[in-house]
Amino acid sequence: MLANFSIIPLGGGESVSKYVAKVIDIVDRSGLNYQLTSMGTLVEGNWDEVMGVIKKCHNVTRRLVPRVYTVITIDDRKGAKGRLTGKVKSVERVLKREVRK
Repeated sequence: MLANFSIIPLGGGESVSKYVAKVIDIVDRSGLNYQLTSMGTLVEGNWDEVMGVIKKCHNVTRRLVPRVYTVITIDDRKGAKGRLTGKVKSVERVLKREVRK
């Protein structure tokens, strides 16, 4: 499964990089494949692993600020693996060129 999630800490000030850094540290230490983007984080793994990491990230952020807004988008394709990069490569094959990453 592939999940894209964003955790928005509310009430902790305008800059959120210190909260994002804590979340990414959790994701990185999980051992799951992931990709940080400017608007969220993509994580690949099985349901329990991915949801467990997202839950941990949400809970850690919740302890730091008065309110947390978490958005999750899931692509759960039976038997699919390596989709974090595979979906991009599939589009590049169709285009017959690399795209910006």
